[in-house]
This record gives sequence, structure tokens and C-alpha cells, in this order.
Amino acid sequence: MSGSTRRAWLGALGATALGGLVGCDRGAPPEADLASISRWVGAGTRRGHRLRGNGPLPAATLPARRVGVLVLGGGVAGLAAARSLLQAGIDDVHLLELEDQPGGSARGHQLGGHACPLGAHYLPVPGESAREVRALLEELGLMRFELGRWVADERHLCHSPQERLFIDGAWHEGLLPPAAPGSTRLAQYRRFAELVTRVQRELGFSLPSHRTPWRPGHATLDSQTFATWLDAQGLTDPALHWTLDYSCRDDYGADSRVVSAWAGLHYFGSRHGFHAPGDEAGERDGVFTWPEGNAWLTRLLAEPLGAGRLHGGQTVLRVEAGRHAVQALVWDEAAQAARHWIAPQAVLALPLHVAARLWPGAPTALQQAARDTPQAPWLVANLLLREPLLERVGAEPAWDNVVFGSAGLGYVDAGHQDLRPDRARTLLTAYRALPATERAALLDRPPAHWAQQVIADLAPVHPDLPTKLTQVDLMRYGHAMAIPAPGVRGSAARAALRSLPGRIQLAHADLAGYSVFEEAYTAGVEAATALRTQLRRSTRSG
Repeated sequence: MSGSTRRAWLGALGATALGGLVGCDRGAPPEADLASISRWVGAGTRRGHRLRGNGPLPAATLPARRVGVLVLGGGVAGLAAARSLLQAGIDDVHLLELEDQPGGSARGHQLGGHACPLGAHYLPVPGESAREVRALLEELGLMRFELGRWVADERHLCHSPQERLFIDGAWHEGLLPPAAPGSTRLAQYRRFAELVTRVQRELGFSLPSHRTPWRPGHATLDSQTFATWLDAQGLTDPALHWTLDYSCRDDYGADSRVVSAWAGLHYFGSRHGFHAPGDEAGERDGVFTWPEGNAWLTRLLAEPLGAGRLHGGQTVLRVEAGRHAVQALVWDEAAQAARHWIAPQAVLALPLHVAARLWPGAPTALQQAARDTPQAPWLVANLLLREPLLERVGAEPAWDNVVFGSAGLGYVDAGHQDLRPDRARTLLTAYRALPATERAALLDRPPAHWAQQVIADLAPVHPDLPTKLTQVDLMRYGHAMAIPAPGVRGSAARAALRSLPGRIQLAHADLAGYSVFEEAYTAGVEAATALRTQLRRSTRSG
């Protein structure tokens, strides 16, 4: 997080009608007051931590099950792999998922009768390089090719207003802090925009990132932190640094002092670029979003599997690739018993550090890539209110609402896509990326503690928030996403894992060194393609 400190919003509004409320509700209520309305939801830590045990693995007590292909992991990559295999006519596909429901970090939730996200909550309209994602959206009716260009279904695009930023006592449209004409800040915005355009032209960036050839210039950027690169360019404006830190925390879970310069520039270069105020080269790229976030997509990805092929509550303990088959030792959470699954081939759609732990015979490259990939913890909080919050001055309520200088990443309005004129804005989803040093606290501290942290982030902007809360449902991710620190993206070990010669293929966004839908979905489709190629070769040789 940047060194910027929270602005003195309260003093700036002392003369307004909200002044009295500010004096009454400066911060979050005590933990004791929140204990009765705060709870953990979603993923349980107990299942995942079975892998941390040092004792002997349980012997299988349920009959072994033989299937055609095993997909281990039900996040975006695993669902994409299984779906791609089914579409290719490989029918005997079975997906095992740790949690009771698939979706990984793109799951949804219900609170107070409203749908809301538990993780990823939007998908940018894909560009040409994300052809697998574009094909998926076309199949789902979200995009179509018309008159020589791709057109998105506007009913599923984020409605206006899309974003706003609270700074200097008021809401401002967009997420870029205001800059006065002729100011140093505006000059630095324009300088950074020019640099992004230049590296786009000279090096290239794409989503998924491996579609752009890796060049020495990329490696140079990947060898240093984004903050170091910014300083070398003379880009020192605090507002610009905050904006870039926010962007990195939003996509990578860490700020410019942690992520590589390649990652910081890739964020803009692979999508919409960077545009200073008044220098817009067109509208910002649209994003798809739904009340439940990307769970809308993962639900549709899981549908073709049906109950017969999708097996929730299955904790994979070990995977071994033999001469003739892959064997997986799995703990069935419902039966509280171990089972062997056997298949000629398998896709490990798991984070690299998990795959490395449960696959004793894994390639050395997997062990190395897992060691070299830091992981960011995340907290997602859904806040149910009894009535809408009072609004501050400035831009009207948006889908994405960010507070300048906050430790959090702001909140989205889960009901923003609802077109009903009488809709009450009473369900907010707040996000927070945490440093690795807080991973243990995320596991050990009660939900009320974390609810208090979230409310403290937002109370200076919404002082009536604590008095209107009725429920806080929190989702924690100890290892939510890979952080593209220096050296992660350009790792030779990581590149070697994209296509393995044996019976096991890997599929996860970790293969790209950072975690977004486009990378995860493409990795799943590519793993399925590699598996199908191996099947064809074995059939011909047989």
C-alpha cells in the first residue's frame, strides 16, 4: 500500500447536515457489538489444511473408482478444462472440488434475499488475444460478431456510473484523483500515459500474457519493482502513486513496492491503457458484471457437468502418475472416508503450491515455481443494511466506490445492475487485500474483528454505516492470488509447466504468475487441448 495517509474528510464537511452524524460515528463499533451480526461464510479452512498434516495418509476405505479423465479443482481453470473436454466428446470426465460448490475465488452468495459476490466480481470485455474467453462469451450470448466487429450485450455490461473516488471531502467521477490544469500532477499523469503507450508499441502486452512473445525488454521490467521503475522515470506525484498502487492491489494483491514493473505496466498495457484527464482516446473499456459477480459465469461453466460428474466435498490428499494411470487419494468429507480415484489422465487445476504439495513425483519446475510465487490473502465482506446510506456531496452512487488513502479497496454495489426504480441500495461488497504477515490473523481472529476493520475503512465516508448494519458475512482467502513479484512472470520454471509430457496437465492462473479470469480460463482450455492431443497420439500408437 502507498504511503499516502487518509484525508481529513470529516473536517471538510463540518458545516454540512452530516456534521452531527460524523461526530457521533467516527469509527467502527466495538467487536462485542459486531459479534452477533458477523460470521464467516464460504470456504472452510479445515479441509484445505488437511494437506498440512504430518501424519500418515489414511488408507482408502471406499471402493476405488475408475473414470476416463480426472479434473482436480473446481475453480475457473478446472471448470474450463472439464467443459472443454466434454465439448470435445470425452464424456467420462469427473471433477473433484474441495468445497461443496465449485467456483473457487469466483463464487457467489445470498444475503438478505440478494445475490452478491464472494470474490471476483467483473470481467473486462475481452480483446483479440483472449480468443477462448471471447468464444465462451459468444456461446453464452454475451458477445456477437456484427458488421465486422465484436459487440457486447449491453444488458450485461456495467451500468453507468461505473466508478467514483472519495477524496478531499467529496465524491469524484472515475478513480483518478483530480488534477488542476497546468499542475505538476496533470503533467505526471500525461507522462505516465505516454510511457504506457510507448511500451505497448515497443514490447506489447496481451491477455492472456503468454500470447505476447517474451522479449529482453519484458525481462528488464520483470527484474525490478514497479516503484523502482516509476522513480527512475521521475514519476513521484503522490496521487499518481496512489492510483497505481490501488490498481496493483486490485489485480495482484500487493502494491508497486512488491509487484514487478512488468506487472504494473501489464495492468494498463494489456487492457485500456492509461489516459490523463482531458486526454481520453475514447471511452474506457466496458466490463461485464452481475449481482453475484463472476459466479454468474462459473455457474454456467459447471452446468454441463451435472451432479453425476461434479463431486463437491472431495479433498485431494495425494496424486501419483504411474505407468498406466493417474491415481488420486481423496478424502470424502461427507462420508468421512478415503477413496482412490483412477484415470488414464488428469488435470491438476490447483494453485501451484497446492499441486506441488500433493504430487510427490512432480517435475522440479513445479516445486521451484511454487516456492518462488508469493500469495496474497484477501478478505471479502458483504454488508447488509436496513436502509440506504446517506450520500455525501459530489458524484452520484456508482457500481465501484473507492476511498482515497484507505487500507481497503472500496466497495461495489451488488444491486447496481438492478433496473428497478424502487431498488434500495442496501447490500455492499467490500474488498481488502492483506499483506502475507496478516495471513495468520485472518485465520485466527474472529469475524467481528475483521468486520470492524472493514467498517473503520468506510465509516469516515459513510458515518451512518455502523448504525444501519444488520449482517456482515465475510469470506477469507489465505492464498487468494499469485503476486507477480520481480522474477515471477519471467521464470523459466513457470514456462516449462504450460505443457507437460506425462499423464498430468496443470491448469491454473498461477501459471501466468497472477490471477485473473482470462488467464485461468485459457489455462483450463489449453490443458484440455494438450490432454486431447495426447489421447489421439496414444490411440494411433495403440
